[in-house]
Amino acid sequence: MRLIPLYTWNKGLHSMKLSSKNFMNQPWAGGVTLLLCVIVAMLLANLPATSHLYHELLETNLSMTISNERFSVSFPAEMTVEKFINDILMVVFFFTVGLEIKREIICGELSSVKKALLPVIAAAGGMAVPALFYTLFNAGTSTVGGWGIPTATDIAFAVGIMSILGNKVPISLKIFLTALAIADDLGAILVVAFFYGGEINIPLLLIALMLLGAIILMNRLGEKRMMYYLIPAIAVWFLFYYSGIHSTMSGVVMAFTIPMDARFSRSYLNRSNHKYLARLTHYDDDEYEAGVPFPNGPQRHCLRRMSYITNNSIGMSYRLEHALNPWVNFLIMPIFALANAGVVIPDLSFFNIFQALPIEGIGMVGMGIFLGLLLGKPIGITLASFIAIKCKVGAMPEGATWKMLFAVACLGGIGFTMSIFVDTLSFGEFDPHTTDLIRSSGKIAVLLGSLCAGILGSLLITLFHRMEVSPKA
Repeated sequence: MRLIPLYTWNKGLHSMKLSSKNFMNQPWAGGVTLLLCVIVAMLLANLPATSHLYHELLETNLSMTISNERFSVSFPAEMTVEKFINDILMVVFFFTVGLEIKREIICGELSSVKKALLPVIAAAGGMAVPALFYTLFNAGTSTVGGWGIPTATDIAFAVGIMSILGNKVPISLKIFLTALAIADDLGAILVVAFFYGGEINIPLLLIALMLLGAIILMNRLGEKRMMYYLIPAIAVWFLFYYSGIHSTMSGVVMAFTIPMDARFSRSYLNRSNHKYLARLTHYDDDEYEAGVPFPNGPQRHCLRRMSYITNNSIGMSYRLEHALNPWVNFLIMPIFALANAGVVIPDLSFFNIFQALPIEGIGMVGMGIFLGLLLGKPIGITLASFIAIKCKVGAMPEGATWKMLFAVACLGGIGFTMSIFVDTLSFGEFDPHTTDLIRSSGKIAVLLGSLCAGILGSLLITLFHRMEVSPKA
């Protein structure tokens, strides 16, 4: 997954030299934070002094119970700390992803057919081939349903690596991979929505759709006040949570209903600021001699109005995306990593992902995920791009070569966030102990596959860059 705006690449290739005070503004910061949280989670889950406390905390019940002699009601039902993170906090993550996808579709790298075709086709190939790899190793077994695990790309890590590699990666390929990841996000969202939900409660789903229709109508009628969108979002989450569609999807669909147009026009902004600035100057002239401190009461009113009008001259969608990005990148995603990357490793043989778990009917889950990320992703992205370019429905990114495109595609095999998220939704048909074992095996494979994909991509990018530079030296 990614939450890195495309304009980040225009800041230059020397961001690593900036001071630590600007850490949160760096394109690699999110990936570094996630990596640290993965390490901490693994330690917490396996150290004897913390293991019990770690799992006990995740299983802590957060449901509010109302009961008397006749009845007992818990809300939300069976809400533990782990479910709160995956079903509520991750809604905010998906909401922010939805805002970014909408922005890129309307006015970004996916805003025209010419811009969108190559990364969209490449993303489709980068999802289909890993799913095929996984299916080949799990066909005819009870674990074949985990095919969605290796299909996603985590651009936070990919961006971090490309930032460290600096000018070895052409800007056009950085933008290509980022646009591809946006399309990949949309594909992963659809996979979760259609294949990893529960049994559908049709009446609740219809109510949710009617509410969404009312919100869309409100948008069409020109409503731009935030509270009229965020309050219904809670109801939409509730309906999705109990309808059988994974609740995180409510974040995505609500993001697409948020208006991008500003409440106030540019001409209104200019007129208002001119008017209030004139009043501020008038009050200064009037009261300067009397020693009245700035700002006085009327001046504070002018400043508040200027701030309000200026703020609402930016579309709600942009404001929410800008406000939520730091919270998502440096709070929600690290918490998700801490809660979901803590895999219990009973012995070193658990790292042998090329061996099936000793459970009847279980396929090669680890191998399918590992090879799907390490090989399936770059092969799928490169093959789909080759077909699109040869069929002239897409154009090779400027200044790029096939070797470098393949090397960058290897970074697409870093599938941390969404891969682990899909893993937590998979294999629920087994008993709890077996499910935990299979999911833990899947998470280990995701971590190892992502690590190897990052190393392979970095080495190939460095090698191909030297090969391109050497003849010119």
